[in-house]
Amino acid sequence: MIRTACIITLGLLTVYSVLCALLYFFQRSLIYFPQPEANSKNTNVIHVTVDNVNLNIITAKPGNTGAIIYFGGNAENVGLSVPELAAAFPDKAIYAMNYRGFGGSDGTPSEEGLVKDAFFLFDHIRKNHRDIIVIGRSLGSGIAVQLASKRQVHRLILVTPYDSIQNIAASRFPAFPVRWLLKDKFESWRYAPKISAPTTVIAAEFDEVIPLKNTRNLLDSFPQGIATLIVVHNTGHNSISGNREYINALRSQQ
Repeated sequence: MIRTACIITLGLLTVYSVLCALLYFFQRSLIYFPQPEANSKNTNVIHVTVDNVNLNIITAKPGNTGAIIYFGGNAENVGLSVPELAAAFPDKAIYAMNYRGFGGSDGTPSEEGLVKDAFFLFDHIRKNHRDIIVIGRSLGSGIAVQLASKRQVHRLILVTPYDSIQNIAASRFPAFPVRWLLKDKFESWRYAPKISAPTTVIAAEFDEVIPLKNTRNLLDSFPQGIATLIVVHNTGHNSISGNREYINALRSQQ
């Protein structure tokens, strides 16, 4: 009986260990879903190189004085989001970054690489634009927060943001030691206290991907009076961009 119990326990531990190993080695395939290159009408592509990695940046109206830098979601084709941003901010130049491995950009995505690319892009366009509004959606909110914590941005807009991907993953995989296994933690709550730019957090009322409680945790991490919350009603994580309340919320952030 004892021998049988030991064999069963050993078998279960072996299966568990294998599952942990699979989660560790394939974790980035659960975070990043690269999309093919796609551009919209009235947009152009510029190229920047960071650490010998060539990145495609989708642009519109680059001659305007003020600018928008947009960091999209983990499965978003940002080229298709540029017309919506251009309509919401008609007097701003638009720059949407195709992450490493996304939209024709070289390389493979990681938190370290994406954040480094964000800082490079900001410093690159700062030469030609006086005021820069940074927008981060979903995955991109973690990049935007880190950028705004160390650069002087005119305004920060976070769409369906999280306190950390680590916390989201821990909730999704409670049986696994996610906090030890995860490489790209995107701990936005660590950087939010260092942000001084006016910040607007836009959440979906029925977000099925990032629970509203995680968004509120992030909101509480900002210095008092810096961040405000707008909840877009009757919408989810992926449907928020088609909601009129969302469009109006963007247009009000000039």
